[in-house]
Amino acid sequence: MIADILYHLKLLFSPNKEFYAFLRKQLNIRPQNIKLYEVAFLHKSASVTLPNKLVVNNERLEYLGDAIIDAIIADYLFRRYPKEREGFLTQMRSKIVSRAHLDSIASKMNLMTVLASNVHSEVLKKRICGDTFEALIGAMYLDLGYKKTRKYMTGYVLKNYVNLKELMNTEVDFKSRLIEWGQKYKLQIRFETTEKNDTAYASKFAVTAIIGDIPISTGDGRSKKEAEQKASQQALTYISTSAEFSTDALSQYIERAKN
Repeated sequence: MIADILYHLKLLFSPNKEFYAFLRKQLNIRPQNIKLYEVAFLHKSASVTLPNKLVVNNERLEYLGDAIIDAIIADYLFRRYPKEREGFLTQMRSKIVSRAHLDSIASKMNLMTVLASNVHSEVLKKRICGDTFEALIGAMYLDLGYKKTRKYMTGYVLKNYVNLKELMNTEVDFKSRLIEWGQKYKLQIRFETTEKNDTAYASKFAVTAIIGDIPISTGDGRSKKEAEQKASQQALTYISTSAEFSTDALSQYIERAKN
């Protein structure tokens, strides 16, 4: 009772009442240090420069949150699936913390409604959703500690926004599948990576998937791994629909290679 009274008094006299209410009512978070969360929702494109020349945005919190989420999810899966092997646990963690999945979680939580940014493209906004979620978890960790952050992730986020059964049947390692396909048909698969100029919100890496000597597809991402997965996914789609990679064409290629 006393805690609720203090909360409402703090809300009443808070300089940013709407943001505080969003954290409490929409996200189920009762912050102690509201400033940490304000920084978590400050995208690089809307950075603030302080009088001492320090540039403030959510990048550092994003970095911290990424590590905290990985640790919490690894611990959660280890306890939830005591009979599963390391490979299963690794794949499930990868699926949960993948960029696309974190973007989806952040979108469902409506985080973009309070994000301060100068990004106007809806496509680009979707790409930074997951970054904002990571920054939020980083802020929570600094504000409330690991124990409460873990409880929030497992008891609120995973419970309301993650479908584990669905993820078990979701493929995310397109690169491995492409390489296995290449090995099956004796075709060399390689990837060429180009690092883009860093901007406030653009992808940092572009990857081209090459089969033999033929560039097949490209993918971009905030990390090299993400870009490779996207390029591989596009390549697999192309392979499944292209006549030059049909079963008959590949069989003929293998026969020619033997001779």
